[in-house]
Formats: sequence, structure tokens, C-alpha cells
Amino acid sequence: MKKIFFSFLFLVLFNNTNAQKNISFIDSIRVKHNIPELAYAVVSADSILEIQALGYQRINSKYKAKIDDKFRLGSITKTVTAYLAALLVKEEKIKWDTKFFDLYPELKAKSNPATYNFTLQDFITFRAGINTWSYGNDTPTQEEIKGNNQQQRYEFIAWFLQQNPATEKQSVSWSNPSYVAAGLMLEKATGKTYELLVKELGKSLNINFDFGQPNLKDKNQPWGHDENLEPEKPALNYKLNWLSSAGNINVSLPDYCKFIQMQLQGLSGKSKVFTKEEFEYMHYGLPEFSFGWNSEINEKSKLKYSFHNGNPGTFLTKVYICEAINKAFILFANVQSEEADKGLLLLLEELQNKYGG
Repeated sequence: MKKIFFSFLFLVLFNNTNAQKNISFIDSIRVKHNIPELAYAVVSADSILEIQALGYQRINSKYKAKIDDKFRLGSITKTVTAYLAALLVKEEKIKWDTKFFDLYPELKAKSNPATYNFTLQDFITFRAGINTWSYGNDTPTQEEIKGNNQQQRYEFIAWFLQQNPATEKQSVSWSNPSYVAAGLMLEKATGKTYELLVKELGKSLNINFDFGQPNLKDKNQPWGHDENLEPEKPALNYKLNWLSSAGNINVSLPDYCKFIQMQLQGLSGKSKVFTKEEFEYMHYGLPEFSFGWNSEINEKSKLKYSFHNGNPGTFLTKVYICEAINKAFILFANVQSEEADKGLLLLLEELQNKYGG
């Protein structure tokens, strides 16, 4: 009996020691690459295999990272918007081939004729050949776009669709306004704001989605940092509201894990909403970019991944899903810089090596 007890005790101490070494190594990546707070998780369809939040919510502060800290997702918001669109298509509230001007005919006359036939699917899959636009663009100005949040998005897309298209319709065009247009189509089809639609989706999945800077509602949430490690003070950013359906959701790591586990369950054929084939089509049914998801073959492992990255100015986010090994890797940082991105990629590689990806 004593031998069994001491063997068990040895295993516990050994595993704890290994876990501490792993955390220390990952924290060294955080420190070396100037990341105030680093949160990461590895999940399968039904388990959280590893999850940690390390560092500080704000640089040079005493506010330590917490596992339920919220991070702004940036463009990973598109994974939520695309899934929401797929649900509404499934519920027959809208169709993939619904044209934007079928829902907003009053905007057609002043819009560029090249945009007349763009559909919900074109926007969600980046096949609408329109220019890129982000919060760094100078025009339009705040004075030109009036009204509440929903009206501002309407005014913004009305302005944007008057501009010249950038590419041929069927090529991939990485454009935030594509998702702004898609979000407006979902609003019109349901009579609900994008924010309400996301909140309702979150409620059904037991996920607390929110919008904007996490520190705006609670100063004890992570502050974003720019490339100079300057913390972003709590403030409303009207341009990010215009891009709400393209990049303005914030959420905690445990909650986003639920969303990604739901994706893994669907890819393994365990969804009650979509078939396995429908999930696979959403993730990599089209070349390069499908319904909210990029796809690629990992050069080292030769495994197929669907993935998305977010960089909304003062945060960085990454999510990589591998159906073949039933694993997903989620990385959040409260800083946006080239150095921080290198750190996240190094961590991603370490986790992939550890978990067979």
C-alpha cells in the first residue's frame, strides 16, 4: 500500500513540476516578446486540454492576468458573424444568394454599378471585389456619418459602395466592409441590430459576447497596447462601431473556447444544427477563404487547418483548428506589434508540437 501511495505521489509531483516548467517557459516567451498579458488554450471537441492567462492586464501595473479576462477579437469577430449568417440561412431568414440591394434598394442608384449583384455569400466569403478599409483610413469622417450605431453603419456602407471596386468579383478580396455589408443584411432580414443578434447567439451557447474595448465598461479588464507598449485608455471608437460585424467583439478566453469547441463538434459530426459536410464546407469548402475561415496545409505536419487572426490596433488574436487531430489552438494578447506576433507564432508552434499538430 505504501509503495502505491508513494508512486501516486511521485506522479502528482512530477506532473505538477512539468506543468510549472511549461508555464515558466511560456511566460518567458511573453516577457521576451513584450506582451503584457498572454492568454492561451488548447481544446478538443469535448475537453479543455490546457488554458492559462499570464502577465498583467496593463503594463507597469499591479493588475495580474485573470482567466476570465476579456480580449477584443479583431477580425476573429468574422468567425462569429459568418456562423450567425449560416444559422439565419438555415432558419430561412435570408438566403446566401440574397443580393444586398434586394434588401436596401434605396441605396442602389448612387452605388457603383459593379456592386449591384453582390450577395450575402459574396460578402461572407470575401468574393465581393471591393476595396479594403479599416480604422486607420481618414475618410469618411465622423462628421459625415450620423445617427445611432446602426444608422452609422448604414451611412458608412452607403458611402463605401459608391467607391470603385478593387478586384474581380470571384477573387478573394480581404475587405472589412464586406462584413459590414453582411452585418447590415442580417439586420434587415431579422429586424434586429447586429449587437442583439450576437447577444442572442451568445445566450444560446452560454457565451457572454460584448463589444468594444474591454476596459471601457470595467477598468479592471485588460487594456490594449500599441507597438510602443502605450496602453489604450477607455474610449469609444466610432470607426470600430462601423466595423462592428467585422472586428469589434470582445470575449473571455473560456467563452471563446466554447465557440471553438462547438466548431470542432460540428466538424466531427456531432452538431444538432449543421451536418459534418456543412461544417467542413464552412471551414474550407472554397479556396483560401470560406465562410469566415482561412484554410491552409501546415508545411511541417502536412495537416489541414482552418484559422483566423485578429489585429484591431491594440490586441492580437489567433485561432487554429485542425479537424484531423480534433484540436484547436487559441492565443490572445493585449498588444499589437510585430514582436508580439512573433511570440504568439512561437507559442503556437510549441503547442502544435506538444499536441501532435
